[in-house]
Amino acid sequence: MAAGPRYQRIADVLRDAIRDGTYKPGDRLPSHNELADQMHVSITTARNAIQVLVAENLLFTATSRGTIVRSQEVLESVVTNHIRRDRPTSAHDIFSEIARAAGREPAKQFSARMEPAGTEVAHWLGVPKDSWVVSRTVVQYLDNEPWSWEVSYYPRDLAELTGIDSPHDIPEGTTRRLAARGYPETAHRDTVVARPASADEAAVLGVGAGTMLLDHLRIGASSTRIMRVTRQRSLAARNRLAYELGDDEGTALIRKTLGAPHPPGNSHSFGNSLVPGSP
Repeated sequence: MAAGPRYQRIADVLRDAIRDGTYKPGDRLPSHNELADQMHVSITTARNAIQVLVAENLLFTATSRGTIVRSQEVLESVVTNHIRRDRPTSAHDIFSEIARAAGREPAKQFSARMEPAGTEVAHWLGVPKDSWVVSRTVVQYLDNEPWSWEVSYYPRDLAELTGIDSPHDIPEGTTRRLAARGYPETAHRDTVVARPASADEAAVLGVGAGTMLLDHLRIGASSTRIMRVTRQRSLAARNRLAYELGDDEGTALIRKTLGAPHPPGNSHSFGNSLVPGSP
């Protein structure tokens, strides 16, 4: 190994092994103990080497599986498809549809609760502060890899009318559930900010603190009321957001010209989205 701190030299060896395909996305690396034995270093040195590559988003840690090689695939999300009039019906939400279209296996950790609206949520939903809202949280995974952390808030009366106050995941997604119960979303306002991950976000997404995230806030409405607000956080380096605006003919021409679903850059583009809308 080249000169430098031992942990950095070990990180260099592992990085090269990932880049040359010795370790592929989804593969488990040796444990800290195994790596320490192989490299004849302390467990602390082995752990520090792993953390270097976690910070570079080449690895993530899973409590039950150890240290895993992260996929480098970039997924493009067409975030305007949620309100397309010709959006097909489906028994699965958008995240599941796109994951399977990409040949990857989706999974979720879901929770729901009733809570008083904080200042920001009350402002976004246009409801009084401390009024009850339904919060639905989902951590989404692709091939067991943490992909995004999404939290959606709904006014209590709307959630109760449409069954979104359910403590269970809604397979078809909440956007379709709202529409099916007579409350279709017809407008969105999206705000997207790139910023460093907090310690909590880093822990949930399996990245190093300070990793750049896309913080995507979507407010959905009908012609008469605000329906929900969704905040999704995902890795900036692994996600690309696209907006398709205008008539169907022009949109179809753009898609044809770009040659979706495989544009340049070793990425996949889909006619649906991995962005907020279906917790």
